[in-house]
Amino acid sequence: MKIILLILACISAAVIWQQAQLAVLALGRIDPVPEVETLIAEERYAEAADYLDFFLNYDYVRDDPNAQALHAEIEKVRGSLSYRASKLGEGLFEGTSDEAIGKAAGVITDFFVIGDLRDLAAQGSNWVQGEEVDEVVAALAAIGVVATAAQVASAAATVGTAGAAAPAAAGTTGVKGGVTILKAARKLGKLPPWLGKTLVNSAQTVKKTKKLDSVTDLFNDVYRLARTPGGLNLLSKTSDAASLRRMAKAAETFGDSTATLYRIGGPTFLKTAARAKQLGTESIKLASTYGVKGLRVLDKIGPTRFIKYSARASKIAYKGDFFDLIARFLAMLPTWLLYLLCGLGIVAWIPWQWLKRLGQSLIPEKQIPAA
Repeated sequence: MKIILLILACISAAVIWQQAQLAVLALGRIDPVPEVETLIAEERYAEAADYLDFFLNYDYVRDDPNAQALHAEIEKVRGSLSYRASKLGEGLFEGTSDEAIGKAAGVITDFFVIGDLRDLAAQGSNWVQGEEVDEVVAALAAIGVVATAAQVASAAATVGTAGAAAPAAAGTTGVKGGVTILKAARKLGKLPPWLGKTLVNSAQTVKKTKKLDSVTDLFNDVYRLARTPGGLNLLSKTSDAASLRRMAKAAETFGDSTATLYRIGGPTFLKTAARAKQLGTESIKLASTYGVKGLRVLDKIGPTRFIKYSARASKIAYKGDFFDLIARFLAMLPTWLLYLLCGLGIVAWIPWQWLKRLGQSLIPEKQIPAA
């Protein structure tokens, strides 16, 4: 029993010493292939490309022949003339698209007020025919018309003041960009309920005042998402103006990788992204290849040790399922249990009998009183 306790104590001490490294070794990296195959089956090629491209930055996916084959398949479809024509049509006639060419067409029609008038006419037609009117789309179109007028006025003022009115022109551009993406989000069912209510109320204020002050900050945050691939998906995950601001800041920091990072880490990614200056963007991306657990370990042990231990784990050639299971088991052991086992090992090997005799020898014998 004493030997068993000693062995357990030694193992526990080693686990405590190497706890951070074991936490990284216990992580399993994400295989993107199954998710990409699902997206291809659903014909969501742009989303599949963004997701796979993120992981292709890492050797373990770049060297996977299945990932390479999927990448070639996606590029072939996205490069075809028929696919690009269909996406261009989406942007021109529907104002929505998940591809750059379709987004550009949608932006052009909306920026030249064509899209706003188109949507207002469509909603007006629905009202005349007694059909359901989409208040949110109508509100966005109304805001878009005001923004277009303000944009023209700002541009003229910029010329007249030799550039002094440029900030105002930039602000109206942000609102116009926000209108475009919010229309697309509404049509694709990706506009969160809280934002729909806010837009209807804001449109009434804009209509009364003929000013965009009440919506500028909100639309600028939306516009920042609009410039990010997968921005509509990110927008749909927001719950209020504060969460929209956090999402917009994350998009500004991580750019094209934001949608994929959020798909992997969700709210945990947003929490980690807020500390991007301390943790580093590349460290956060690396940790994301291990999933939510990877982000949590990074937050716990810091970027320097995480990168070092991750590189070390990838170099362990003999590391297989057996070693993964051992590492995961040891990493799951609570710290209090490890310290308890160390304590038991020490207690079991303390020479109690020797200490008892030593104590007795140090106690002076009772002196017997004289008769």
